[in-house]
Amino acid sequence: MPNSQASASTSTPSRRTVLSSAAVAAVAVAGGVPLLSACSTEESTGKGGTTSGKDLKKLLPTHVASQVVKPDIPSVNGSSPGFTQARPTAELVASVKGKPGKGGSYTVFEPLWGTPPPKNSAYYKAVNEALGAQITFQPQDGNTYGEKLSAVLASGDIADIVMIPQWEMGGKLMGAISAKFADLGPYLSGDKVKKYPNLAAIPTAAWQMSVFGGKLRGLPMPARPLSGVIPFYREDIFKKEGYEVPKSADEFLALAKEITRPKSKVWACEDMWWSAQIIFGCPGEKPFYWVEKDGKLVHKVELDNYLEALEWCRKLFKSGYVHPDAVAGKANDSLTRFTSGQSLIMNDGDAKWYGATFEQAEPNPDFKIQGMDYFGADGGDPTLYLGPPANIWSFLNKNLSKDRIEEILAVANFIAAPYGTKEQRLIDYGVEGVHHTLKHGAPVKNSKGVTEVQDTYRFIVSPEATVAYPDFPQMVKDYCGWMQRMGKFAKKPLFYGMQIQEPNRYASLYTPFEDLAKDVVRGRKSISDAQSAISDWRSGGGDKLRDWYAKLLDKNGSGA
Repeated sequence: MPNSQASASTSTPSRRTVLSSAAVAAVAVAGGVPLLSACSTEESTGKGGTTSGKDLKKLLPTHVASQVVKPDIPSVNGSSPGFTQARPTAELVASVKGKPGKGGSYTVFEPLWGTPPPKNSAYYKAVNEALGAQITFQPQDGNTYGEKLSAVLASGDIADIVMIPQWEMGGKLMGAISAKFADLGPYLSGDKVKKYPNLAAIPTAAWQMSVFGGKLRGLPMPARPLSGVIPFYREDIFKKEGYEVPKSADEFLALAKEITRPKSKVWACEDMWWSAQIIFGCPGEKPFYWVEKDGKLVHKVELDNYLEALEWCRKLFKSGYVHPDAVAGKANDSLTRFTSGQSLIMNDGDAKWYGATFEQAEPNPDFKIQGMDYFGADGGDPTLYLGPPANIWSFLNKNLSKDRIEEILAVANFIAAPYGTKEQRLIDYGVEGVHHTLKHGAPVKNSKGVTEVQDTYRFIVSPEATVAYPDFPQMVKDYCGWMQRMGKFAKKPLFYGMQIQEPNRYASLYTPFEDLAKDVVRGRKSISDAQSAISDWRSGGGDKLRDWYAKLLDKNGSGA
C-alpha cells in the first residue's frame, strides 16, 4: 500500500490482492515507505441492475480538467500523466484559497495495512489545521476490513465518512450503501461540482463508477488504466546474462528453460496465471468477464483462450520453470524471491514497480525492475482490456446535515489537489523539516514522516491517477512508456464503467474458478476437470446469468 503499507504479495495473487495492490498504488508518491511491507445497482431488490444513458449523465459531475500543473510526461493512448520532477517549495502553487473547513469534526472509518500512525501525530495536527476541520481516523486492519465493515454497517453506529473498496462489495453490502450513505448528486452533479474545482478535475469515468443505487454516492479514488497486472522482469539480470525479452508464448517457454538453473537456485518465474490470461486475450474479472461473439455473450471461462492460458501456464509448472515456493503456494514471498534473483519474472499490481525500486535503491543499486510488454500468444498484437476507472470510494453518512456534507466536500476538494500543489505536498509528505526533507529537489520522508504520513486522507478522495516519483525519474519514464505502448492495444470491456451487482443467486458462480485454476496449472486437476467445471457453471446458473447480462447490454449498450 502506498507510502506506508505494503500490498500483499502472494505466490498466486488472488483477485483481491491484485485489485488492492493496483488501486492503492494510484495514490502513491515518492519518498514514502516502499510498497512492500505489510453505473449503479438496484441493491434493495436483490435483482441487480444499472443506471446508464440519459439517467446516468444527469448524475455525473461536469468534468473540468485541472490547469494548475503541467505534467512532464503527457498522457498518450490513455496513459496516466507522469511527473519526473518535484517543484521547489517556493514554486508550489495553491489550488484552494484559505481553509476550506468551518471548524467541524468528522470521523473516518477506513482500512490500513501495517501499523496505524499515532492518533495525535504532528501530521494530523498540521493537516487538520490547514483543512480548518478536525478529521479523526478510525483505522482498521485491512486484511480483515470486510468483516469489520459489515459488522459496523449492520450495527448502525457508522462514522461520518466510510471507505469501501470494490473487492469488499459482496453480499448485502451493496444494499447497505444505498441505505446508509448520502446522495451527493444535489451537491456535485452537473455544474454544481464547479464549486469544488479539484473534484471537477476527477475523470468522468471514475465518477461514473461512483453511482450506487441510482444515486451519486461515492467519492472515488481514480485508477490507472492498466495497473491491475504487470509482468515484471529483472532488466539488470537480463542485460547481464544476455536474455532476450520474449515476444510470444513459445518464446517465453524457451526463455524460461534457458533461465532455470535449480542447482544455482534460479528459476524463471513466479506463478504467471494472471499474465497468462492477458497474453491469451481473456477479458478481465467480474463484471467485465464477458465478450460478445456472433451476437451472443460468452463468459471468459467458455473461451478457448481461457483453456489455452491454463494449458500454457501448466507447462511452466510441469517443466519446473516456476519457483518451487510458488508451486507450494507460499504467500508473501514472491517479491522477495524476485528481488533476491531467485526468480526473474513475476506478475503483480503496479505498486511493485515503485516499491521494489525504492526498497532496492541502497542495498542493490544495480537492481532494475522493468515491465514486460504484453504480446499476443502467437507473437501478434496483444488484446488488452482496460481496468475499472475506480475501485475504491468513500461514502458520507446519510444522517449528516446539508451544511456538514458541504463542509466535507470542501475538505475533499483540498485533499484532491493535484500533484505539484501546496495541498498535495502537505497531504503526501507532511511538513517540511518535520516529516520530510528535500534531496536533490525531491521531498523524502524522514523516520517521523514514514511513521506518521500514511494514506489516511488519500482514502477519502484522490485526484486523477498520475505517476509521480521524482526520486526515481527513470522509473516514471519506464512506467509511462509501458502504459503508452500498451495503451495502443487497450480497449474497453463490455459493461465498462458500470457499477453492477449481479443477482445474489448468481453472485458466487465464478468463485470456484480461482481455486480451480491453481489446481490445474499445478497438475492437481486436468483440463478435462476445467471443462467439466465450465459445463457445471452453465447448468448451475451461468446460462441464466448470461441472459441477465444480455438484457442489461440491450438496455444500456456496451458501457463504452
